[in-house]
Amino acid sequence: MNKYGRQAETMWKLAAPARYAELEDPEAFFTGLGEQAMEMVLELETKIAGPDRPGEAYLEKVGRLNAARNQAEEIARAEILAPPETEEPETETDEDPDNPRSNLLAWLSRRDREIDEEEGRS
Repeated sequence: MNKYGRQAETMWKLAAPARYAELEDPEAFFTGLGEQAMEMVLELETKIAGPDRPGEAYLEKVGRLNAARNQAEEIARAEILAPPETEEPETETDEDPDNPRSNLLAWLSRRDREIDEEEGRS
């Protein structure tokens, strides 16, 4: 089980002990959940970080990449790892509340449009 699976297991034990107790094979469940979260983090951190910036110093790049990973992990915790009993964030009308990835993809799409508009690339 990876670190995301362990985080999810801890969250479930604390926030939803009844649901945790209902799991037939918690090890397999949280191993799979952790793998899904890792895939999501790897996909998101690259998208969030964006391309290298011209003239960006080494430490600036490290900071940007670390911030992107932290943000991606936060999204994965909220979308995949949190137990179902936790409150769901409000979604916009063009997003599917039953599909966390569609919410995330809608957010990334809006973010990309905003960046393009700022840079005058509409």
